[in-house]
Amino acid sequence: MSALEGIRYSERGLVPVVAQDANTGEVLMFAYANMEAVEKTVETGEAHYHSRSRGKIWRKGETSGNIQRVVEVRLDCDGDALLYRVEPAGPACHTGENSCFFTSLANTYEKDPSLSRVLERLARTIAERRREMPEDSYTAELIGRGTERVAQKVGEEAVEVIIAALEGKRLAEESADLLYHLLVLLEERGIKLAKVAKVLDERHR
Repeated sequence: MSALEGIRYSERGLVPVVAQDANTGEVLMFAYANMEAVEKTVETGEAHYHSRSRGKIWRKGETSGNIQRVVEVRLDCDGDALLYRVEPAGPACHTGENSCFFTSLANTYEKDPSLSRVLERLARTIAERRREMPEDSYTAELIGRGTERVAQKVGEEAVEVIIAALEGKRLAEESADLLYHLLVLLEERGIKLAKVAKVLDERHR
């Protein structure tokens, strides 16, 4: 039996699907798919869903151009939900937001924030600044000055970290500056944070 045959569809022939950015781990959207939509997703490598309101299959990005290239389709342990790990060509939400889940109702981790979550969120913000290049953004201005300048800033911030360590003052603040500028450099050079995480994970397993 193939993996697709293991999907448990509802009485209406649908299965819930969560789309996740394969590079950042961010949850992008929630939708439904029927068997045909799942098969088209696997065959084409682009995310297809089923619209309950229109009663038809739709390919993400067919009108907006914000397609989702599917890296992997995962089935949950009960067989009744799917995860599309995707590389989005643009915002997932019709509002223009990167993710449909942009409205915060409760934030329970800010008192003790996870470094990985903070870095992922910061990396997404830097990527947005690069796409939009707003005039009043320091990040956009820095990226606009090219690789040499961004790399120079990383070097300068690294020196500041060394000085802070030797003096025993502001080490956390200077380290934050260094991480920010390093993320800007990675974005400017087109290197995803997930790629760095993969290298570290492979080295330390």
